[in-house]
Amino acid sequence: MNELPYIFAVTVGLAALLAGFAIAAPRRLWLRALAVVVAALFMPAAYLSQSALLSRPKPVSLEWAQRSAPEAMVVGATMLEDKAIYLWLQLPGQDEPRAYVLPWSKPLAKQLAGARQDSESRGQPVRMRKPFEGTRDDDNSEPTFYADPQPALPDKAAAQEGGPLVFQQPGSSQ
Repeated sequence: MNELPYIFAVTVGLAALLAGFAIAAPRRLWLRALAVVVAALFMPAAYLSQSALLSRPKPVSLEWAQRSAPEAMVVGATMLEDKAIYLWLQLPGQDEPRAYVLPWSKPLAKQLAGARQDSESRGQPVRMRKPFEGTRDDDNSEPTFYADPQPALPDKAAAQEGGPLVFQQPGSSQ
């Protein structure tokens, strides 16, 4: 969470600005002193509330910075029936995965369970298509959760030219 110090700095700046306005206002001394005390108490409260949010999954409906992400890799998932689907997503261009929560949907839960079984049998990761779009219950055109397809086998023509066949696991280098 590299953004937290910057968000907190903006919060402190705004609280200090409001306290400055209150001090400069032609009010009674006790009101101006109260404004300074309230601003001083607001700053640690803002920091504690922001740091407490770090461990909580973010609702996908509140994600606006990555809204246009075409897909994400599902690093982990937990489903609580009739409550929510909790996801740990690795987004493209991000170094660390992030926690998100989807509202409970039986069709999505079935899709996720099926994709997890397929991915385990193939040794491929589960992916989520358009993770931050609205509800997908009515859209049956393409699945939201899917396992990566099996990688293609080497071309037969190249194998017949004489060289040995070399099979690689996806993501490994040679």
